[in-house]
Amino acid sequence: MSVMNVRRLISATALAGAVALGATALTACSGASAAGTADGKLNVVASFYPLQFLAEQIGGTHAEVSSLTKPGVEPHDLEITPRQTARLDESDVVLYLKSLQPAVDKAVEQAGTKTKVDAAELTTMEVHLEGEEGHAEEGGDHGHDHGEAGEDPHVWLDPVKYAEIAKGVGKAFEKADPAHAADYKKNTEALVAKLGALDTEFRNGLKAVPGKTFITTHSAFGYLAERYGLDQEGIAGVDPESEPSPARMKELQALAKKEKVTTVFFETLASPKTADTLAADLGLKTDVLDPLEGISDKSQGKDYFEVMRANLNNLEKALGAK
Repeated sequence: MSVMNVRRLISATALAGAVALGATALTACSGASAAGTADGKLNVVASFYPLQFLAEQIGGTHAEVSSLTKPGVEPHDLEITPRQTARLDESDVVLYLKSLQPAVDKAVEQAGTKTKVDAAELTTMEVHLEGEEGHAEEGGDHGHDHGEAGEDPHVWLDPVKYAEIAKGVGKAFEKADPAHAADYKKNTEALVAKLGALDTEFRNGLKAVPGKTFITTHSAFGYLAERYGLDQEGIAGVDPESEPSPARMKELQALAKKEKVTTVFFETLASPKTADTLAADLGLKTDVLDPLEGISDKSQGKDYFEVMRANLNNLEKALGAK
């Protein structure tokens, strides 16, 4: 064999070895972490704002979080686009609340995402019947598909239940990205502490209010009312877009007079028409009670905590504490 051929053989062998070594290193790197974004972050897709907020708070600098529901969009009405379906397939973790958004449920079921977290499984869901069908604590469903047993999906409006969900999300992140498990645990503990403080604020602010009954267009506040000893009366039930019957309006007029209700609440993502009508008939005020299904430029705050504190302030005023 000539010297030239020996040199070529050595070069080819070295090149093959380098390629094999590079491939091995690449495989090792990709297997070292579950993170799937280009910059090595945990790729998290949340179905709507309350779960997006949890993911951002817990994920911190290690997670890249996006939401399927755009700001200002009523989450119940969300339809999934092909691009969003692709985002689900590419994600490391998807957070959703089963039965709140049927289109999301279907897309998540079909997605190849390894870690799928259903918030409804991280706390105890309850039934709160409101509006046309009856009063709180009786049970039922109104307009939206809220699970087989008609559970109320608005668990994030109870800081205690929201903290339970946060703990479950934190554990899911730790498992999905063990390299940063300590940070996820630390962030979760900090968030749970803040939610505990918020719970204390609500307890202190609402424990001695003269009134206990509040009227709202969207019966999203069953968990909050139960937690703090209040009575929620919905104009049209859990569906913010449904129209109340004349009988229901007459019933609420009588209730408002009996309970000395001062305010009819409406929300930022739905029409205030029914609230305005009832308030005008009775000479009452209107104010915002935000179900926090999304943050927009009309929200009374920039994030979950600010809007929840605005809700507390508005409830205190309406129920006679201020």
